Amino acid sequence: MNTKTTTKPAKTAAASPFDAFSFPTSAFEFPTAFRELAEKSVSQVRDTYAKMRTAAEDATDLMQGTLESAREGTFALSLKAVDVAKSNSDASFALVRDLFSAKTLSDVIELQSAYARKQFEAYASQFKEIQELTEKLVTETTKPVTERVEKTFKELNVA
Repeated sequence: MNTKTTTKPAKTAAASPFDAFSFPTSAFEFPTAFRELAEKSVSQVRDTYAKMRTAAEDATDLMQGTLESAREGTFALSLKAVDVAKSNSDASFALVRDLFSAKTLSDVIELQSAYARKQFEAYASQFKEIQELTEKLVTETTKPVTERVEKTFKELNVA
């Protein structure tokens, strides 16, 4: 009996260099509770981001409005200061002109007394106008901030 045994030749096909990393994978799923927690966390992060973005945009708008009010108020106050300086300078030059035309010492004293009375009234009026402009500047500049703070406290009381 002659038995012939044949052996099958071994496979010599070239192996891919990535075959070493091809592991059999199982159909592993994260537990439902873990997945829900992750989804809830992502949702909370998105909500928090949206709130922070809205707050930043509101703060930017608030600052722009506040700065614009401050700019306008400061400009009006500066114009008033220039007007006051011009008015007072004109009054001083008018006094000097009148003093040069005075004939007697009593004319000089009378001119200076009239000037002092007139300027005292002018200074009081000018001070009042500058005070009103300053109050308006402060009120208009702080108004948006005050309103926002009040709104925030009302929202916190509701929540």
